Amino acid sequence: MTAPTNAGPAGTAATSPRFPLWLLICASLTALAPLSIDMYLPSFPALAADLHVDISRVQLTLGAFLIGLAIGQAFYGPISDRFGRKPPLYVGLILYAVAAAGCALAGSVESLMWWRCLEALGGCAGIVVSRAVIRDRLEARESARAFSSLMLVMGLAPILAPIIGGAVLAAMGWRAIFWVHCGAALLILWLVHRRMEESLDPRRVQPLHPGSVLRSYAELLRAREFVGYTLAAGCSQAGMFAYIAGSPFVLIELHGIDPSYYGFVFGANAFGLIFMAQVNARLVRARSLDGVLRVALFAPCLAGVVLAVAASMGFATLPLLLVCFFVCLSGMGCILPNASALALSHQGHRAGTASALMGTLQYGLGTLAGAAVSFWHDGTALPLAVVMAVCGVAAMGMRWYGHAGMKTG
Repeated sequence: MTAPTNAGPAGTAATSPRFPLWLLICASLTALAPLSIDMYLPSFPALAADLHVDISRVQLTLGAFLIGLAIGQAFYGPISDRFGRKPPLYVGLILYAVAAAGCALAGSVESLMWWRCLEALGGCAGIVVSRAVIRDRLEARESARAFSSLMLVMGLAPILAPIIGGAVLAAMGWRAIFWVHCGAALLILWLVHRRMEESLDPRRVQPLHPGSVLRSYAELLRAREFVGYTLAAGCSQAGMFAYIAGSPFVLIELHGIDPSYYGFVFGANAFGLIFMAQVNARLVRARSLDGVLRVALFAPCLAGVVLAVAASMGFATLPLLLVCFFVCLSGMGCILPNASALALSHQGHRAGTASALMGTLQYGLGTLAGAAVSFWHDGTALPLAVVMAVCGVAAMGMRWYGHAGMKTG
C-alpha cells in the first residue's frame, strides 16, 4: 500500500496526540448528522400539535433527512478531490445553517420536510470530508484508530442529543432546537476556516468533468476490496438503522418499557459501541484490521440469527432482546472503523470520491433497512429481528467478498 502524503503537522501519527485539533474538528463534522437526527426526536409530539398534523406526518421529516443524507454525499466527494477538502465544507455548512433556520421558521410539515432534506444535503458534507481528511493524513492502521476515535463521538451523540433536545424543548420550544443546529453549524464553520489545514495533496487533485467522475465511480464499483468492505460496514449500519426504526415499538409498545426508560436502553447500547470502539483502537495496534473485523462481524450476525429464530418461534423475551440488541450495537464499534479503513486503504488518490460513494451506499442501505421494518409491521418483533439477522449475515458475506478482492487485487 502506498502511504498517504501528509499535508500538515498532524500527519505524523506516531507523535500526534490521541485527539489532535484536526481530528476533533472532523469529529464535530461527523457528529452533525446524528445530532440532527436525535436532538429533535423528543419534540415530535409538540411539533405535531403545533403544526396540526398526525405524528406519522412528522416522522416523514426524519425520512426526508435520511434521503438527503444518502443522496447528498455523492456530490461532495468529487468536488473535494478537485478543489480541496475545505471548500465543500464551506458550502455544506452554510447550506446546513440556512436550512436549519428554515426549519425553525417552517409553518407547515411539508415546508419542514423540504428544509430537513436541504439540512441533510448540507450536513452530509462533513461526513464525506472528515473520512477523506483522515485518509489523506494517515495510513490504514492509524486510520482505523482515528475512525475508532470518531466512534466515541458517534456513540455519545445518541446519548446526549435527546437530552439536549429535551432540555431545549422544555425551555424554548421545538423551533429553538433548529436554531441550536444553526448555531452549531456556524461555530464549526468558524473552526474549519480558522483552525483546519487543507489536507489534499495538490498532486492528487482529480478533474471534475462528469465523464471522469462517472469513470471514478464505475472503477470503485468494480473494485472488490472497496465494495466488499464498504458494504460490510453498510450492512452492519443498516442493522443499526433497523434498530432505531423498530426498537421503540418492540420495547415500549410490545414489552411495556416506560418511555422514560427507553433512553437508558438506547444509552446502554451507545456506551457499548463507545467501549468497543476504544477496545478496537488497541486491538489494531498488534493485529490485522481484517482479522479483527472478521471476529467482530461474527457477534452481531449470531445475535441477529438467534433473535430471528426466537421471534419466529414466539420466544423473543425482553431479556433476550436487550442482550441481542446490545451485542449488535456494540459490535459496530469495531466494525465501522476497520471496514472503513480497509475500504479506503487503496483509494488515497480519490479519497473524497471513495468516501462519498461509501457514504451513499451505507446510508442508502440504512434507509432501506429502516423502511423495511416500518413497512413490514405485523405487531411482533419478527420484522426487526429478521432485518437485523439479514444485515448481520450479509455483512459477513460482504467482508469475505472484500477480503477476496484484497488478495487478488
